[in-house]
Amino acid sequence: MAPSEIAVLKTCTHYFLHFVFPVFIALVFYPKNWKKVYLILLATMLIDLDHLFANPIFDPSRGSIGFHFLHSYYAIAVYFLMLFFRGNVRIIGIGLLFHMLTDYQDFNFWPH
Repeated sequence: MAPSEIAVLKTCTHYFLHFVFPVFIALVFYPKNWKKVYLILLATMLIDLDHLFANPIFDPSRGSIGFHFLHSYYAIAVYFLMLFFRGNVRIIGIGLLFHMLTDYQDFNFWPH
């Protein structure tokens, strides 16, 4: 596979996991309120605002996990603890952890 094709596949996978896959999470685990849950999962994308504090904002050779403060291992531990709460807190925790998983795979499973 050519490097340009890999880059396109990596980008498509990244945005699929951020925007499309959460629909399936919402439909499977919260079928009655899936629209609300999907919107909450999308709202967890705001965690990427911490990228604005980095210089440069985007560096393809830098992984988000462990670098940005809302992507730190301490923050991830808090997101994990959110799973033990009920309601929207749990949904936010799911969204944040899935976001971390998506960012992890984006940097560690693809060539850059």
